[in-house]
Amino acid sequence: MTLLRNLLALVGLVAVIALLWVLWTFRGFDPQAPRVYWNMARDLAATGDAAAATVWKAKVAPGLTFADVDQSIQSTAQADNIKDVGQLPLGDQVAAMMGKPWRKLKIYLYCNPLTAAKMVDYSDAYSAYLPCRLALLQDKSGQLWLYSLNMDMMIHGGKPLPPDLRKEAVHVRKVILDIMHKSASGDF
Repeated sequence: MTLLRNLLALVGLVAVIALLWVLWTFRGFDPQAPRVYWNMARDLAATGDAAAATVWKAKVAPGLTFADVDQSIQSTAQADNIKDVGQLPLGDQVAAMMGKPWRKLKIYLYCNPLTAAKMVDYSDAYSAYLPCRLALLQDKSGQLWLYSLNMDMMIHGGKPLPPDLRKEAVHVRKVILDIMHKSASGDF
C-alpha cells in the first residue's frame, strides 16, 4: 500500500511540474491560445489526421452542383471585397494527366495584399500561409465539401498580434468563413 501511495504521489508531483512548465513556457501568449491548441489536440485525437485537425470544413448542401458552389464562392468573395489572386483547377489537371476522369477539386486563392504585407512584416514565416486558400472538393462518395486552413492558430496561437494587425487578421478570418458558409448553403 505504501508503494502505491508513493507511486501516486510521484505521478502527482510530475503532473504539477508539467503544469508549471506549460504555464511558464506559454506565458504571454494570446489568451485564446489554450482553446486553439485544445481544439486542435481534440480533433487530432479524434481523427488521427494532422491536416484534418488544422482546417475548417463545410459540407455543401444537397442539390448544389460544383458549378453552383464555384459561382457562389466567386460572387461572395467579390461581395466581401477580397482579392482573387488565383484559381487552380487541380482536379481537371489530375484527370488530364491520368487520361481518365478524377474527382472535382478546385483551389481558390484570396488575399488582402495590404494585410498580407503587414503579416509578413510582423513575421516572415506568415508568408507560408499566404494567400488564403479555399478548396472545393468532391469526396470519394461524390459529396461536395469546402475546406480552408483554420486561421485561429495564426491569429491566436502565439503571442498576441499587435492590435491593428489582429483586427485585420480577424476580418480576413471572418471573410473566409463567410465565403465558406454562404457557398456551402448556396447563398449567392
